[in-house]
Amino acid sequence: MVFRWYGEGNDTVSLAQIKQIPGVEGIVWALHDVPAGEEWALEDILRVKRVAEEHGLHIEVVESVNVHEDIKLGYPSREKYIENYKKTIKKLAQVGVKVICYNFMPVFDWTRTDLYKEMEDGSTALFYEKAKVDQMNPNELVKRMADQRDLTMPGWEPERLKDLEKLFAAYRHVTEEDLWNNLKYFLEQVVPVAEAHGIKLAIHPDDPPWPVFGLPRIITSRESIKRVLSLVDSPSNGVTLCSGSLGANPANDVAAMVREFADRIPFAHIRNVKVYENGDFIETSHRTGDGSLDICEIVKAYHESGFKGYARPDHGRHIWGEKCRPGYGLYDRALGIMYLWGIWDALEKAGQERRA
Repeated sequence: MVFRWYGEGNDTVSLAQIKQIPGVEGIVWALHDVPAGEEWALEDILRVKRVAEEHGLHIEVVESVNVHEDIKLGYPSREKYIENYKKTIKKLAQVGVKVICYNFMPVFDWTRTDLYKEMEDGSTALFYEKAKVDQMNPNELVKRMADQRDLTMPGWEPERLKDLEKLFAAYRHVTEEDLWNNLKYFLEQVVPVAEAHGIKLAIHPDDPPWPVFGLPRIITSRESIKRVLSLVDSPSNGVTLCSGSLGANPANDVAAMVREFADRIPFAHIRNVKVYENGDFIETSHRTGDGSLDICEIVKAYHESGFKGYARPDHGRHIWGEKCRPGYGLYDRALGIMYLWGIWDALEKAGQERRA
């Protein structure tokens, strides 16, 4: 069990607090001040390792080493950025990193229309209103995110999105197949390096798992996960299976995906969402009964598959008056961890009783 942490001075949650959550062994981290495409400096990596280890936590999972837009677009300049990616992989391997999560979403990372949507119980949560996205100018969404400047917003870096019109123009004639080809080229270059250095790359599904603002999205379903894993058939080419991202589409059977791709899932994001008939969704507590996903069945699928990878509670609600980065407070994610451990421990005990 691991817990995402954004770094000193960039997170409302401290490492001392994380250490007190039962069963948490490490942090999920990144150098959030390094622009996509730049090589990570070893001294900065070592600084994170030193601080984490002072609190008895490992740094074996990185989320994310972001992929430069030129790689996704297939520009000739991608060669420079791919070389930087390889160098970063090698440095991370030196300090004991085992998994690198990344995504291949054009322009935008995750997309939501409301960062603090109030729920019936008074808590707030990340919310996606489909009709609003369908009608909204993307510049309006960028401005909303830019207003949240107390802490970094990975995926919404202002320096990357300042030329939004140029980015959209660049993608105007990029098809899904073009994006697939560019992903294949990238993986053919970096997977052998990762494999040689004992690291597993784990692509994160698109969030949400459908086209946004006319931009292509390709990691959205069972079929697309199967395809990406076949692009380079290596244990170092894996998937970060995110129940919340994939589960926003009711057609996706997340538990079935866990069972099918278990040996290629080095990293699991587990969270629940409530999906509405009109395509809206809101992030709920992890509890099965609060959302549209059967978290019990998803955890059971991991257990039955002999899952040995890393898992973290994904986004949580904002509860008990906590002021925090959207989706990344302490309290609801800690509650989520205890819910996940409760399911896991019950499955372990049931298995022991059957064997007895």
